[in-house]
Amino acid sequence: VQLQASGGGLVQAGGSLRLSCAASGSTFYAMAWFRQAPGKEREFVAAASRGGNTYYADSVKGRFTISRDNTVNTAYLEMNSLKPEDTAVYYCHRESTSDWGQGTQVTVSS
Repeated sequence: VQLQASGGGLVQAGGSLRLSCAASGSTFYAMAWFRQAPGKEREFVAAASRGGNTYYADSVKGRFTISRDNTVNTAYLEMNSLKPEDTAVYYCHRESTSDWGQGTQVTVSS
């Protein structure tokens, strides 16, 4: 398994969750999180380069924080102030490759 995502769950609006993506293989590539809500296309959430530069979708700026620890080859997505519209399956992805994690469900209740 190249990428293993975990940390999803059910949380009330305003709550927090932390997703993890344990990777095998190279740490050279940027790591990203995407999400897909029912009936919608998969969308970009956040990305972190190997050097630590970060990028966010406008919808999550100020609420989500992506980070990575290259020593343990793991990427994280800290999600705060969660909203019902954040409900989706979250996938980690190694940029510029075809590597995707299996997805972890995040459900935010109102």
